[in-house]
Amino acid sequence: MHDWRLVLLIIHVGVTAAMIVVILLQRSEGGGLGMGRTDALFSVRGQANVLSRMTAIFATAFFALSLIMAWSMTDTQRNTRSIIDRIPTTPTAPGAPGAGGAAPAPGGAPAAPAAPSAPTR
Repeated sequence: MHDWRLVLLIIHVGVTAAMIVVILLQRSEGGGLGMGRTDALFSVRGQANVLSRMTAIFATAFFALSLIMAWSMTDTQRNTRSIIDRIPTTPTAPGAPGAGGAAPAPGGAPAAPAAPSAPTR
């Protein structure tokens, strides 16, 4: 990881911790997203105070840092090939020994299927 990415990560963690503290310091008024009272929108308490402004600032910083960190982790030198293109193309025979199949029976006769195991409880 590059040095500037580490600095971004440390700042991101600090902004996250500060946002958590500011959110926990706010007074709960019941009703999520301010839907508890109808008169709260026009009251003095309903206006943006210091804690809610700080929450908005920290949330904006958190979002911006998240985008910058995601952008910085993309590799521009990476090939844009599909993952399917990376599969080896050497085919193996389905019944060949070592390919996960059963070994052929001696004499060229087909092998008898294995007996099923007894159920256990």
